[in-house]
Amino acid sequence: MEKSKNFAEASIYLAVKIMKVPEQYLSRQAEITALFLKLMNKHLDDFMAGDVEEMFHLKDIARLMYLHPVHVTNVIKLYTGYHPCHFYELRILEEAKKLLADPRLTISGVASRLTYDKSNFTKFFKQYAGKTPTAYRQELN
Repeated sequence: MEKSKNFAEASIYLAVKIMKVPEQYLSRQAEITALFLKLMNKHLDDFMAGDVEEMFHLKDIARLMYLHPVHVTNVIKLYTGYHPCHFYELRILEEAKKLLADPRLTISGVASRLTYDKSNFTKFFKQYAGKTPTAYRQELN
C-alpha cells in the first residue's frame, strides 16, 4: 500500500498546488474511497458468510453509494492510483488464501466458492499471489 499512499499524496499535492483544486473536493475523494472500501468489505463478508448469493460488480456498489460507476472509478483511481477492482481482487485473494489453508477443501471447491472456474481461479491467484494455488497450499504444509 506504500505505493498507493505515495501516489495519493502526490495526486493531492498536484491537485491543490498546481491545479488549484479546492481542499473540500479532495476530502470528498477520501470519503468516496472510504465508503467504497467499507461497502465492498461488508459485501464480501456477507458473501463469505453465505448471507448473499452473488458477488457484486462495481456498478452494484456504486449504486449503493448513489454515484455513477465511472465517477467512483475516476475518483478512486485519482485518490489511490489503482482501479477499484484492484481492491476487490486483493480482498478476494485474501479470502482465497484463507480457504486454501483448509486442507478439506479442493482447489476446485475454493474456486467455485469464489465464483471462479478452476482454470480462471488459478490464473487469478497466480497473477496476484505470484504462485499457483497448489504451490501456495504446498508452502503452507
